Amino acid sequence: MTQVSIRLSSHLIQEVDSLVAAGAVASRTEAIRRGLEELIAMHRRAQIGGLISEAYHIKPQTSEELAGIEASTVAMITSEPW
Repeated sequence: MTQVSIRLSSHLIQEVDSLVAAGAVASRTEAIRRGLEELIAMHRRAQIGGLISEAYHIKPQTSEELAGIEASTVAMITSEPW
């Protein structure tokens, strides 16, 4: 792995240390790594969502497709035991 040096505010370090003390993460390194992984995942999901939205603007769903989705959704909800 590549090592990276960063500067963080004392407040942020206190928050990270609280996570370590609470057992949420094993170390500062793990906290920072997990935070970056989550940020990257959120960014990727946003990009994919944008592409899906753009595709629907280019080629919207037909009335028949929407009716089929609605009927399927109602059937799934109706079949639930609650």
